[in-house]
Amino acid sequence: MKSFNRLMFLLLTLVTAAACTPRAQQTQLLVSLVADGRERTIPQDVPLTVGEFLRQEGIELGPLDEVNPPEFSQITDGMRVTVVRVTETTECEQQEIPRRQQRVLNESLQPGEERLGQAGQNGIEEICYRIVSRDGVRQQPIPINRTLIQAAQDEVIYVGPPTGELDPVPITGTLAYINNSNAWIIRESSTTKRLLTDTGDLDGRVFSLSSNGRQLIFTREADINERDTFFNRLALITDTTRSDSPLPMLPENVLYADWVPGRTDTIAYSTGEIASGAPGWLAYNDLWIMRFDPLSGSSLDLDQVVERSTGGLYGWWGTNFAWSPDGSKLAWARADRVGLVDLTSGAINEESPLISYAVFNTRQPWSWRANLSWSPDSTLLMTTVHGDPIGSEPPETSPAFHVAIADSNGAFAAEVVQNAGIWSAPKYSTTQIAYLRARDLSNSISETAEYDLVVADRDGSNARVVFPSNGQPGLTRQAVTFTWSPDGTQIAFVYQGNLWVVDVLSGVAHQLTLDGGASNPVWTQ
Repeated sequence: MKSFNRLMFLLLTLVTAAACTPRAQQTQLLVSLVADGRERTIPQDVPLTVGEFLRQEGIELGPLDEVNPPEFSQITDGMRVTVVRVTETTECEQQEIPRRQQRVLNESLQPGEERLGQAGQNGIEEICYRIVSRDGVRQQPIPINRTLIQAAQDEVIYVGPPTGELDPVPITGTLAYINNSNAWIIRESSTTKRLLTDTGDLDGRVFSLSSNGRQLIFTREADINERDTFFNRLALITDTTRSDSPLPMLPENVLYADWVPGRTDTIAYSTGEIASGAPGWLAYNDLWIMRFDPLSGSSLDLDQVVERSTGGLYGWWGTNFAWSPDGSKLAWARADRVGLVDLTSGAINEESPLISYAVFNTRQPWSWRANLSWSPDSTLLMTTVHGDPIGSEPPETSPAFHVAIADSNGAFAAEVVQNAGIWSAPKYSTTQIAYLRARDLSNSISETAEYDLVVADRDGSNARVVFPSNGQPGLTRQAVTFTWSPDGTQIAFVYQGNLWVVDVLSGVAHQLTLDGGASNPVWTQ
């Protein structure tokens, strides 16, 4: 009994002692908070996430505010929580685009002479920035958008060519060409070059002399303030022997224009419209014939020969046209065929062409069109055709292009020169043909591919290179507008930016210009 009482006493003593012992104290965390320009240390008894801790302290976060450590982190003793207030705004300002200066050689000036060709004008660009501020401190602005308000216009200074004269060359008939976007003309001798325009706005799309060399039509690019309405406009020089100012003509957005043989003061033209993206136009594939007043350039009669259409494959680029020398036939060329226009109905029958071939896919924002050349008697049509693959390449990418001739009545069509190249541009003279021939067929498609100028008999036989000489760089695409002299003894062409003439019998060539801006030679009586 005494043992039991002793045991109970001990248990009671232990219970009493436990009841009198103080509760163990929980661990206290010290957290530093940096926000809104001040730093404070906050004791924290209960474990929380950083996000919960901030809400407990009444810190409201904006959508861009930065918190470190992240809000999902668990607070720990000695942790430093930083809140950075972030704001973002957009600011826009206008800046000037400095004009540039171009110095352009001009053969109408004396050596060392200078003349202002175009006044320069600074452009205006609006630039918008994203502005970020962190705790009230503005950061480096970040450009986010640029808008062109007004394009800069270069200042153009015409300067005389370097001292040094070119050898004089006799010129039969009238040779006209474009030089630095102006029209020039030569008669009798290369020393008599004469400037016909001084506006510097010829776009080179149309440049054609009348058969007697007295009238000239050409296209002028639209003024910078008019380019939302049209991209070019046709103009007329009524008499190339005088110094009259060009006359504006009715057609706008002109993709093709030429004289109609056998008709006085009459032209044919095709049009399009402005389009966004390359090439900048959408062809109508139409054809109009207009008789005009030679004194004013205004239209007297206007007839539509070919109705507007999509123009077949890659028709957005446009249809090439070419009149026979006697004016009785009109040829057309599209992406994959060549044929004749029914001048009675205006129909282009693509189902019955004179020549057809696989379309050439340039894989670029341009579409190839064959050049067209009529024989002097208006019976044969010569052109370039796209050939079959020479390897395993798809037909639409074959680099093979041949010179072909077709009878205008559809009796035959034959390839007379194999693998001449895409820029061969064959042309008839009175007795021969001339064409450009690629030096390297595998690299004949580019605009910088090198070609030789070749003269041959009308069936392609007895071909010989007349320019350039061995060891010289070849001609490039800019030479496709080469032109025969009226008597068939000379060819004018552009080589390395300058106008040249070569005698086809002797092969002797002469440079006619010095300033590197020549293009579009045309040669008539």
